[in-house]
Amino acid sequence: MNDRPFHHGNLRAVLLDQAERTLREGGIEALSLRELARRAGVSHGAPRSHFVDRQALLDALAERGFNRLADALEAVIASDAKGYEQRFRAVATAYVRFAVTDAALLDLMFTAKNGDAPEGLRVASERLFATFGDLIRRGTEAGEIAPQDPYRLTLLFAATMQGIAVLVGTRRISAQGGDRLIHDAISLLVHGRQDRRQNE
Repeated sequence: MNDRPFHHGNLRAVLLDQAERTLREGGIEALSLRELARRAGVSHGAPRSHFVDRQALLDALAERGFNRLADALEAVIASDAKGYEQRFRAVATAYVRFAVTDAALLDLMFTAKNGDAPEGLRVASERLFATFGDLIRRGTEAGEIAPQDPYRLTLLFAATMQGIAVLVGTRRISAQGGDRLIHDAISLLVHGRQDRRQNE
């Protein structure tokens, strides 16, 4: 007889917390509604009151990831960093830190379907890219960045930071090496040249 409770507290948040932990430890293949129920200490049918199937769980995880990353970057942008380049570099560092710590979650976020994604996931994804775009537009308007296509620059920024995160996460370079690459990348994006002082 299964004497586990059907639910407890905020089950949806509990399940998503467990799912993130499972994703971090075992990758996407380790995720299942039944296993999450076991970990959360509830009946195996309880998760279906929040996620109709495994895909719904994955979509919710991706949405949560986009919002969490956007929250972190918006907090950096709103911080008291002295100059635009410092703020841009701090945003890049926060992005890479997230990508290294939650590499499987970031992969899930960027492989989520765009066209027929649930509205919450689509809005969360757009919010993250709007955060990048806003930062780049501010730099362009302030004359910190040469005028160019903000969408392409946003994609270039995201691709570059993800590439650095992969190098750090797979230990091809050290965390300190990643910091140096972030510095160089932002110098190139902002000034169109590398800051030689970091390499002397």
